[in-house]
Amino acid sequence: MIAHSVSVPEAVPPAGIVAAAMSGGVDSSVAAALLLREGRQVVGLTMDLVRRGRGGCGDESRPGCCGSGARKDAAAVAEALGIPLYVADFRRTFEKTVIGPFAEEYLRGRTPNPCLLCNRRVKFGPLLRRAERLGALSLATGHYARIETDAASGRRLLRKGLDPDKDQSYFLYSLPQDVLARTLFPVGGLRKAEVRVLAERLGLPTARKPESQEICFVPNDDYAGFLKPLVPDAFRPGDIVDPEGRTIGRHGGIARYTIGQRKGLGIAAAHPLYVIAVDVETNRLTVGPGEALFRRRLRVEGLSWSAIAGLSTDRKAAVKLRSRHAEAAAVLHPESEEAVTVEFERAQRAITPGQAAVFYDGDVVLGGGTIV
Repeated sequence: MIAHSVSVPEAVPPAGIVAAAMSGGVDSSVAAALLLREGRQVVGLTMDLVRRGRGGCGDESRPGCCGSGARKDAAAVAEALGIPLYVADFRRTFEKTVIGPFAEEYLRGRTPNPCLLCNRRVKFGPLLRRAERLGALSLATGHYARIETDAASGRRLLRKGLDPDKDQSYFLYSLPQDVLARTLFPVGGLRKAEVRVLAERLGLPTARKPESQEICFVPNDDYAGFLKPLVPDAFRPGDIVDPEGRTIGRHGGIARYTIGQRKGLGIAAAHPLYVIAVDVETNRLTVGPGEALFRRRLRVEGLSWSAIAGLSTDRKAAVKLRSRHAEAAAVLHPESEEAVTVEFERAQRAITPGQAAVFYDGDVVLGGGTIV
């Protein structure tokens, strides 16, 4: 099992310039500072992601990574550290590869995760290539994850961050081997409290900056307000039905709802009702009791393998269905190179199409894909 093989931590980055992706947050700030402390030559890279007026990201008060305030914070940290900071204009790229697909998934009755899209299609794609143009051989970020090399296979292993409350390996499962070989996570072996202490000791301007729990480009967490101009068809009213197909109410558009949702249904009932299915073709929501949310099987497509090259036979794994939830024991049944069926030992609640299912062997990421 990979979890028990001998692995070598990537404690020392390869020689040459290291580009530090600086989001204006405390984690990326400390990551850059730690690289300097190792005596490395560091350049800062920050991203301009969203057009002014799109999602309110031009608002300096927004704490997310796409606002102008975030870029100012990144510039302040770079100045404090004495390193150059370059701005990468990825507004069109972000619009095309993250915001567009994010909105379109709601038309399909799915609930997407834009952080996964951003990591795959922006941060570890165009940003890594921009770093290479600056002469950097590797890109460092403030993610809470670790990269090690498996001595037996020579593959780069993506491991969970040391802090279980901040681990971000779930969001990074799709990074291929060539990207992992050029990526550094300097804070992955630290706990968040330690990162805060280091930031204070180093006098970094972001030491006490609060964290954002919202999607950076959706102002005030108002998904409906953001999505409606982009995908108006996802806001057509339709029927709400019970598990027997009887109409018991009306909804204001499938984009307003996700599997497991209880609030906002507008239905008076003797027992709590939850969204248990979204039917795009009929534009109907099916609602039912909480026990109807539990399933033992799901299908995953669009696979990306990390610690292994692929899967040809059944394999036990721990599967995480959401970033903030504990993984559950399951068996992976390969269907093809692009799909697996996941069968859990115990039924899981509110399996949501569009979200990622990530497979683990201990703290090692085996791979993952999109729940369909």
